[in-house]
Amino acid sequence: MTITLNGTQRDFPTPLTLTTLLETLGLAGKPVVVEQNRVALLPKEISSAQVADGDVIEIVQITAGG
Repeated sequence: MTITLNGTQRDFPTPLTLTTLLETLGLAGKPVVVEQNRVALLPKEISSAQVADGDVIEIVQITAGG
């Protein structure tokens, strides 16, 4: 399946959950904000969200700074 991830088209195997996607990207357990098809997801929604062919996913990692 092909999705747009942070503005870039990428291919991933199916089925794919957002949790698996985050694991694949090395972001599992890290503070992130995820938007799926222009809808921001609550942290509790990420664990049950499925990714479909053609989805547009934006992931922003939250970092501390000063």
